[in-house]
Amino acid sequence: MGKITSFFKNVVTEMRKVSWPKRKELTRYTIVVLSTVVFMAVYFGLVDLGLSRVMEWYVSL
Repeated sequence: MGKITSFFKNVVTEMRKVSWPKRKELTRYTIVVLSTVVFMAVYFGLVDLGLSRVMEWYVSL
């Protein structure tokens, strides 16, 4: 039981050392991540749609 208590004490100590981002930075980072995810989803969706159409065209020959 002592090892578990020691572990959580060390976790708390390390978490106090962390440099947390300010609210403005966090908002900016969140917007960047979300816009990147949306862009990549649209991009891969279009690539998938294009490849599907090419394969359908090729198979129907």
